Amino acid sequence: MTTLFDPLRIGDIDLATRIVMAPLTRNRASPGQVPNALMAQYYAQRADPATGAGLIVSEATQISPEAQGYLDTPGIYNTAQVAGWRGVTDAVHARGGRIVAQLWHVGRISHVSLQPCGQAPVSSTARPAKGKTFIAGGFADVSTPRALRTDEIPGIVAQYRHAALMAIEAGFDGVEVHGANGYLIEQFLRNSINDRTDIYGGSMENRCRFLLEVMQAVAGAIGGGRTGLRLSPVTPANDAGPDSDAQALYEHAVAQLAPLKLAFLHVVEGATGGPRDIAPFDYAALRAKFTGAWMVNNGYTRAMALQAVESGVADLVAFGKAFIANPDLGRRLREDAPLNALDTSTLYGGGAEGYTSYPALADADA
Repeated sequence: MTTLFDPLRIGDIDLATRIVMAPLTRNRASPGQVPNALMAQYYAQRADPATGAGLIVSEATQISPEAQGYLDTPGIYNTAQVAGWRGVTDAVHARGGRIVAQLWHVGRISHVSLQPCGQAPVSSTARPAKGKTFIAGGFADVSTPRALRTDEIPGIVAQYRHAALMAIEAGFDGVEVHGANGYLIEQFLRNSINDRTDIYGGSMENRCRFLLEVMQAVAGAIGGGRTGLRLSPVTPANDAGPDSDAQALYEHAVAQLAPLKLAFLHVVEGATGGPRDIAPFDYAALRAKFTGAWMVNNGYTRAMALQAVESGVADLVAFGKAFIANPDLGRRLREDAPLNALDTSTLYGGGAEGYTSYPALADADA
């Protein structure tokens, strides 16, 4: 019987276990959105597959200056950022771990203070989201976006491709494209947000066009076997209203990806960080459209994760907040050991406290 702790090959990447550290924004990058030594320590603490994750998905990482939506989040589009990430990937690989970079464009979930020259964020639409972001001084309402012109969209696709190549140069084992949580790709997918009348709006096929062009560009650059995608079909995160037919939309999108032979699909079930049953959705039907590894996420307990893999419902299970407070979550899951409590006051920004300071079971053993 297959278990959560068994090895798995996803695309071109060999994993020691099926335990995944989910992408987690922590706002601790250095000026210039450059990863630093503290970040390398944080990821290395969670990288040993014997005690931590079989696979780490990096925190969301912007593909361009315009893609940024939160203060002190890292980028993956210039040489300084590549050098910073190389310190992270080297530290992870030294512990025997595997890590992929999550490629991110926030679209309208941004603020003019984070944009080059204070310009408006870009999106599929000119309608602002009802939401907040994290800027210098704390949380603030997101800014009103500008709708991308049709002729600008190939340039955004090219930024995803460039970022994927930079990720491989930085030593990542692959990438995960962030197509979830109300960010740019989902701003094109859902008809609750996308109000375009060009070839990227209107019909389901048109609204999927941007996602498919991004995935074709990324997989074409680094190979489908090193490329994954994250989707969240029913989450309301970042003012992402429900699509009028989410089941048909996401099944169509995933079916169109089949020729790319992607390594994995990472699906947020329900509301990101919230209720799993917020809206009806047949995830099994969605999985039937995909041939790669199936990664599930959102509120999984140890018992749920064990059952999901043993039953074949999932190939991998991603854990988020539990990995923040428990660098050795993999060991704790194996031994059914108690978990550290999460300090929510240190989630965003700051230094080592609440970041690299959580104790492991080995500390108590010593």
